[in-house]
Order: sequence, then structure tokens, then C-alpha cells
Amino acid sequence: MTARITRPRRSFIFTPGLDPAMYPKALASGADIVCVELEDGVAPKDKDRARKNAMAIFAERQADDGVERILRVNCLREASGLADVQAVLDADRPPPALMLPKLRSADEVRWLDTLLTERGHATRLHVIIETNEGLEVVHEIARVSERIDALFFGGVDMAAELRCRNAYEPLLYARSRVVHAAASAGIDAIDVPWLDLEDPEGMAREAEQVRDLGFSGKGAIHPKQIAALNSVFTPDRAAIDQARRIVAEFEAADTGLVVIDGKLIEKPVLREMHRVLAIAERLGA
Repeated sequence: MTARITRPRRSFIFTPGLDPAMYPKALASGADIVCVELEDGVAPKDKDRARKNAMAIFAERQADDGVERILRVNCLREASGLADVQAVLDADRPPPALMLPKLRSADEVRWLDTLLTERGHATRLHVIIETNEGLEVVHEIARVSERIDALFFGGVDMAAELRCRNAYEPLLYARSRVVHAAASAGIDAIDVPWLDLEDPEGMAREAEQVRDLGFSGKGAIHPKQIAALNSVFTPDRAAIDQARRIVAEFEAADTGLVVIDGKLIEKPVLREMHRVLAIAERLGA
């Protein structure tokens, strides 16, 4: 199994498993993450064809272009989800990562981790928190497997489960729990896509709010949203320079804390500094 790697996750976009021709376009969109879709965006009658198409995509060697590739499978408690898992286990070249929707317990992740380990696959995992049960045990889920790289917040389904309005303030509690669990486990938290293409200002405002709350990125439903999202979650030059300085100081000191410009900085801040530097590397800065 590959080790957890700090990398940019400022934006993500789905591309349909039913239409493999859309995959290269998604990779060229500027998104940090491209997710091939087998779940909500695929009708039940088309699940088998979408799965076959998606596995054919990942059977090809993927370019080392800095874009993170994910396959969103169906719910692991449904027949279509079990078929997705079996296809991954049968593959000699599996998807680099799987996105798991509608989780209700850590046992679902534990079960999949065991199967992937038995098969010898290094596939990483990304978990969507969008059910009441999942939100209740989100801390356990975040820590259950070293394969997990990020928690994704599924705002639409979460609002329905909580019987609240799908807006920032009504979902603040749920978002905060996801951020808390992700930070405690040392993984990323990624926010739900903005659904209104006619309100880019609203998207930017919400992206800034979730960034300030602790999210690493946010989803898009269209390529035209990606540049704005990347901008919100990209640190400025001063932040990049400060991150380089902090990392260098810790490496030189070989201790749990350093003092920079009169301020005490402890080692837990290093993960965020490495994330800032990963974004800088992606930008060539």
C-alpha cells in the first residue's frame, strides 16, 4: 500500500463513466482531482456499461500530470456497489483511488481495506460524509484506514438527512464535524460542489467560508468554476514563502517547536505547510 501523500486538493470535478470521451477533457480542466462517476450520475440500467467503461479507462497507464484520479463507486451496501468492488479486485491495474458514498459505519471501510490488501492493491480511499450515521461516527471513519486521504462533505444528501435547508449556516455544524475529524486524522476535508452556475459570486463566497473553516478545497459541476475555486484555495506568495521558511527551520532544528519572528510554532503546523508547498509545486511557484 502506498503511503499517504500531501498534495493539492483545491478543486474536483466529476466525469461520467458512461462517456469516456469526457475523461481527457476533465483532466485538462485545471481541477486537482478528477473523479469518474458510477453512482448518482448513472441510471440503474446503465450501471454495468458505466462500470465497464470506467475500468477500461483505468486499465490504461495514467500520465504523471499532477491530477489525482478517483473512481466513485456505488454504495457498498448495494448490489451495484458490490459489483464495482469486485471489478476493482479483478483488475490488474485498478483505479488509483476510490470515492465511497453514503457510508454509515467505519466497518464498511474496514471491510474494503481488507479486500484491497488481500488483493495487493495500493488503491487509496476518499470517503463522503453525507448520512446521519456517517456524521455521528465521522471520527471513527476518518481513522479506520491508512488508505483514507480525504473526507468529502456531501451537503445535498446531508441537508436532506438533517431536514435542514441546503445552505452554509444550517450545515455549519455538520461541516465543522467533518473538518474536526479530518484534522484529527491528518487528512484533507473537501467541500460539496456549488450547484448554481449562474451565481459565481455565491460560489466564491461559500468557498472562502469553507476555506476559513478548514476545508482544503471544493467541488465543481462545470469546468468554468474551477479557476475561481483554485484561486480561493491557493495561498499567496507570502504564505508560500512563510511555509518554506517554517519547513526549513524545523528541518534544521530537528525538534518539536521553533521560534520564528518571536512566535512559537509547534510541529503539528507542518502538515499544513507541506500542503501549501504542494500547491506551490503544482503551480510551478
